[in-house]
Amino acid sequence: MTSPQHLPASLTSLDVALAAVLEGLAPVAPVELPLADALGCIAADMPALKAHPPHDIAAADGWALRSNDLVGASSYSPLSLTTLPVWVEAGDRMPEGCDCVLDSDSLDRTGPLVQVLAEAIPGQGVRRAGGDIAEGTAVVEAGRRVQPRGLLIARAAGMERLKVRRPRVCVVNVPAAGAAVTARWIAESARKAGADVACVEAAARDAGSIAGAIDAEGYELLLTIGGSGVGRTDATVRALAQRGEVIAHGIAMQPGRTTAVGRIGKIPVIALQGAPDQAFAAWWTLALPALDLLSGRRSRKSLNLPLARKIASGVGIAEIALLRRQQGAWVTLAVGDLTLDAIARAEAWLAVPGGAEGFAAGAPVDGYMLRE
Repeated sequence: MTSPQHLPASLTSLDVALAAVLEGLAPVAPVELPLADALGCIAADMPALKAHPPHDIAAADGWALRSNDLVGASSYSPLSLTTLPVWVEAGDRMPEGCDCVLDSDSLDRTGPLVQVLAEAIPGQGVRRAGGDIAEGTAVVEAGRRVQPRGLLIARAAGMERLKVRRPRVCVVNVPAAGAAVTARWIAESARKAGADVACVEAAARDAGSIAGAIDAEGYELLLTIGGSGVGRTDATVRALAQRGEVIAHGIAMQPGRTTAVGRIGKIPVIALQGAPDQAFAAWWTLALPALDLLSGRRSRKSLNLPLARKIASGVGIAEIALLRRQQGAWVTLAVGDLTLDAIARAEAWLAVPGGAEGFAAGAPVDGYMLRE
């Protein structure tokens, strides 16, 4: 019988493990994708847009006129016109010399002369050139996630493709009870973060089968789900050693202690546990920072608020805490032991450093937002 995996006597600190994962990583080369495919990806540098609309257009249906000609016009003092003004529909180019649009009720056409019954200010009923998109602006700033509103601007500007960074990630599921659920969640989270995700399942839980599934060719990041523990059937870390290098097995983090990190060639590999709470910790602290770096993403949003109650933590282990806002303060939902309910309800998370005993009540802390 093959000897089971063992954790080392000394666990690797979370900071050291993260540095090992990120070492040598750089943003992937940009690719141009159709607009629908670019949704959710991280934008790369793009050419500046031209002004839109390119000229003044009518913002509403009505009569195109010059505001200076209408000073003092009202229903009590109508202004007579010698010729009928030009009628424009919303979106039409404004006629030369006209700078306002009056609605149909503002003109009286019942008598022998057309009469204007209201005055107007310059720009009334008009969308100015560059009013929607200013000259030189970008569809999406580089490093930002492409949102539906970004696609709205792109389509209005006549664009069909966007330049984005989309790292290729392989998620390998090591079959076990419940691991498939975790693997799907990790894959979905990676797609939401803008990655191009491929899902693979090992044929069995033995080291040979897992090693056959963890092929890093064509990917920038490889994630395995399950089999990183010290159980009799856990063999993912041994499989990684067969294919590449195990940098650390056993991270000083709770949950997520049996996470492993390594490399196959230059490609970082993170072995997450099959249990959702364990995988949650490793995803946010190790996998997502690597994916953000590969995507060229700007720093994720954090929110600094005081703690409603103290957080107690053991020295030597970085403990993951889940937070929720309440009356201008962070309320702790869970520390170290994360339930699915707490994960679903949390708005933010933080890692209590291994060198600290926690945080006092009222201490301001940065919560990293779980929802964008």
